[in-house]
Amino acid sequence: MEKVVYIVWRSADISAEAFGHRLRNEVSGKLLALGARGLQVNVADDAVQAAAGLRQVHTRPQMEGFISVWMDSAIERFRRPFDEAIEAAVARMAGYLVTESKPIPNTRFPAAPGERTAGFSQLAFLKRPPRLTAEAWLDTWHNQHTPVAIDTQDNFLYVQNVVVRPLTYAAPVYDAIVEECFPAAAMTDPHAFFDAVGDEEKLQRNLQAMMESCHRFIDFDKIDVVPSSQYVIKTPAA
Repeated sequence: MEKVVYIVWRSADISAEAFGHRLRNEVSGKLLALGARGLQVNVADDAVQAAAGLRQVHTRPQMEGFISVWMDSAIERFRRPFDEAIEAAVARMAGYLVTESKPIPNTRFPAAPGERTAGFSQLAFLKRPPRLTAEAWLDTWHNQHTPVAIDTQDNFLYVQNVVVRPLTYAAPVYDAIVEECFPAAAMTDPHAFFDAVGDEEKLQRNLQAMMESCHRFIDFDKIDVVPSSQYVIKTPAA
């Protein structure tokens, strides 16, 4: 079984809420009928409008989220029906084969299938800085940064998707796609985001540690960050 992440863009003639409804219902239904082993929709819908200040924009126009599909094979002739079902419903899409690591599984706020996960899911689309080799970049991220991200934030889900290769024509270059879920209060309150409610000193300490760690493996002028709602349509199963 392989995981494919389809980054999606919406056209200007459809609202964010209508776009999210389309992905969660019409598109998800088609993907399940095609045999998806697992399915998740992340989309910037109305429920995360309060988190707009957390967006960071490098790609223009910016993506609206992604659809994660677990399938038997990502080989083109087996994957093509999934590509076509998504492509027909969005303004633009780009597919990537990824390896998934889950340093923090969501045990605090698991959602029922098809229901919105509590809080919000922050998506980050990363490019490896040219100053780092692929090996050094992964080592810095996975072995040095991951403990910092866990210790300094109130994230109740942390998923690291490393891009193996792009699967669709003209897919933008990304080396990783990150998913982190936070409580709803973290949309507007840095204290909630950085696990420092009621403690300004802890906020500043955690913020500084997090930023110093991120700067070691991320160029912030080349990152996209999109607050989204997460909908686990079908939990992946072998």
